Amino acid sequence: MPVTVKDMMAAANAVVARIDTAQAKTILEQGGLLLDIRDAAELQATGRAAGAHHIPRGMLEFRADDTLQSHDPELRKNRPIILHCASGGRAALAGKLLKDMGYQQVYNLGGLVDWVNGGGELVSA
Repeated sequence: MPVTVKDMMAAANAVVARIDTAQAKTILEQGGLLLDIRDAAELQATGRAAGAHHIPRGMLEFRADDTLQSHDPELRKNRPIILHCASGGRAALAGKLLKDMGYQQVYNLGGLVDWVNGGGELVSA
């Protein structure tokens, strides 16, 4: 039976905790990584969360796999990772992907607007 986006979102939301900006800041203070998975054009248009690391969603698997040369050393399986995108959907799906790849502590902040509305700093592109 084919899987729908609704099915994928339900599965992702079941395993990736949704957190708010205050919780994210606490995790970041303890060494976590804030990961912006939006496309480059989105960053150019809206700026980014202060301190966020950027890996576009389309490249995440290749940057997360520590057996590949393209691995991003900021991604470590024992490091808490807080994902955000524009509204939270891609972050949820990416979070499940990272969990499937063995990342232990993965969180969904939602969208950039959630970061800003929670008092997070925004920097221009």
